[in-house]
Amino acid sequence: MSDTIKTIGVLTSGGDAPGMNAVVRAVVRKAITNGVNVKGIKKGYQGLLNEEIIDMHAGSVADIIQKGGTVLGTARCREFTTEEGQKLGAEICRKHGIDGIVVVGGDGSYKGAAALSRQGINTIGVPGTIDLDISCTEYTIGFDTAVNTAMEAIDKIRDTSSSHERCSIIEVMGRAAGYLALWCGIANGAEDILLPEKYDFNEQQIINNIIRNRKRGKTHHLIINAEGIGHSTSMARRIEAATGIETRATILGYMQRGGSPTCKDRYFASVMGAYAADLLCQGKSNRVVCYQQGQFVDYDIEEALNMKKSISEYEYEVSRCLSGNV
Repeated sequence: MSDTIKTIGVLTSGGDAPGMNAVVRAVVRKAITNGVNVKGIKKGYQGLLNEEIIDMHAGSVADIIQKGGTVLGTARCREFTTEEGQKLGAEICRKHGIDGIVVVGGDGSYKGAAALSRQGINTIGVPGTIDLDISCTEYTIGFDTAVNTAMEAIDKIRDTSSSHERCSIIEVMGRAAGYLALWCGIANGAEDILLPEKYDFNEQQIINNIIRNRKRGKTHHLIINAEGIGHSTSMARRIEAATGIETRATILGYMQRGGSPTCKDRYFASVMGAYAADLLCQGKSNRVVCYQQGQFVDYDIEEALNMKKSISEYEYEVSRCLSGNV
């Protein structure tokens, strides 16, 4: 372990994700075990610039592993995208004796971490996002909880859709990534799954699927629509007008970000947080913790940001086959 690392900070940035608290807990307790002090930085990079910095100890993170959201808070910070903001952030770190920071968030948060590293502050990123859209890792903290929350909600909507013989369009989160939509589409047995990576905007094909299924005696039709496509309400109006079948849109929205994290999210968050603390204590910087092929590993942040990730062709074909629309 490096003798130069005396104090590390931890912050959560960007959109919140279930499991972030488990990361914070692991960072604090692993760092203390390594003989290193820890400071919590509230409200992400904005809190760093505002010097909202607190001392943390083992008791500070008691009873938070089961809580959704982030006890440190999070916020977007436009100022930190500028070189002036990044220099100020590094100066504030030095002022408070912070030698390194663990940043929990997504790609945008990693860019801020890389900037701090260039300013001489050791940084380690931990993937915290419900979107599963970070290319360097097979898993991101929060995805399992979010996809299960969405799946349970969709099951309930399907019950009432069947009772009223409706078509239901359910919009799930994910920004420009379709992982939540794909997983829910397969797990909920959707008749159509619309992914930003695959959708050709052929709405007539969806209408044809609905009419064909209704002729075969199907009493409902479930469409999972990804946030990156959106416009679920107007789509529902057009489909109802074209088919004569009552069609309703439901946008699940921010409920997918909340709730107590699942066992998987708590476990991954705990191991990744401990791993990040160890990397800092070893004097490492500009790294991101990842999960690849059953192992926890780390990559250079710049390398990680340049990686590409796409929807599995086979999994997409499975979704189409199981929907009966091939």
